[in-house]
Amino acid sequence: MQLFENLKRVFTKEPYNAQQAQEMAHLYSWGAVIFQVCRLLIKYGILDLLNDHREGLTQNEIARAAGLSDYAAKCLLESALTTHIVLIDTETDKYFLAKTGWFLLRDAMIRADIDFNHDVNYEGWFVLDKALEQGQPAGLKHFGDWPTIYEGLSSLPEQVQKSWFGFDHYYSDHSFDEALAIIHANNTRHLLDVGGNTGRFAMRCVASNPTIEVTICDLPQQIKMMKQATDGQPGSERIHGVRMNILDESVAFPTDTRYDVIWMSQFLDCFSEQQIVSILRRAAAVLDSNNRIYIMETLWDRQDYVPAAMSLTMTSLYFTALANGNSKMYNTDDLTRLIQQAGLEIEQIYDRIGNGGHSILVCKK
Repeated sequence: MQLFENLKRVFTKEPYNAQQAQEMAHLYSWGAVIFQVCRLLIKYGILDLLNDHREGLTQNEIARAAGLSDYAAKCLLESALTTHIVLIDTETDKYFLAKTGWFLLRDAMIRADIDFNHDVNYEGWFVLDKALEQGQPAGLKHFGDWPTIYEGLSSLPEQVQKSWFGFDHYYSDHSFDEALAIIHANNTRHLLDVGGNTGRFAMRCVASNPTIEVTICDLPQQIKMMKQATDGQPGSERIHGVRMNILDESVAFPTDTRYDVIWMSQFLDCFSEQQIVSILRRAAAVLDSNNRIYIMETLWDRQDYVPAAMSLTMTSLYFTALANGNSKMYNTDDLTRLIQQAGLEIEQIYDRIGNGGHSILVCKK
């Protein structure tokens, strides 16, 4: 397995002594409720209060300001204290925000992860074992009877949709400008955005290039949402939609236009290995020697930091329990093997795109 150097140093040797390992095991065993403590400290404004009052606040002051009973505030604060989210001055019994609490409050990535994990994933992960055993998204059933989350995305409760798109957009939006610079450098005139969702990339694409045309192919529900999101926006007349069930192996990619670039952003991780090969083979069928497929993914083995790799491997279990039951966040070796099975080769890899650790794999026949 390929690993960036920082990960190689951590993942190939024991990182903890015995006491540290035991402490980590205890944290993991209570991880579900620690997560909820973090979420509620944010929801009730307790972390905001402590951030605004650097002189510290007592439990009673926090309870009154947050609209909680003394009992509720005491339970949350003591849990936060033992998990190093807050600190206490034992002389005054005042609480202060610890560094971990500050990151929970201010780090946009962490906030997107918390909302996504609570609103979208939390209940579904209760049946993660069934999803792993069955290869089906068993955790999706409490939202609706769809084969995958994508068919039901437009029908999910409003807050669930908000957190799902908030997570998806956070990890993609910050990479768009660098990705577009790479695309435009090759004089791209027409781009096929496969799985373009609500058209956020397409809108940025036409805004950054006054002549480029973008065609999005996606499920009918997604094309409808894309049309609603882009209607009347500058450049929307250069964004086109093709309704297509990409998993249907009998359906070919559109050939009515010569596409300079076939773009797949955070897309292939939504599918199983067999499905990826099928998608890439059909994409390769419409390529000529001058055109390329650009695949942008967050490959977990190409991350510079352990928390990024951890977040991605945990996201794999969202795909298992809720999305479709059979896809994941891939590593470089696995995705390279699938690309080659589809009759393609990797011409170039761009790493460290955006702040989410994306890589762009440029593929040719």
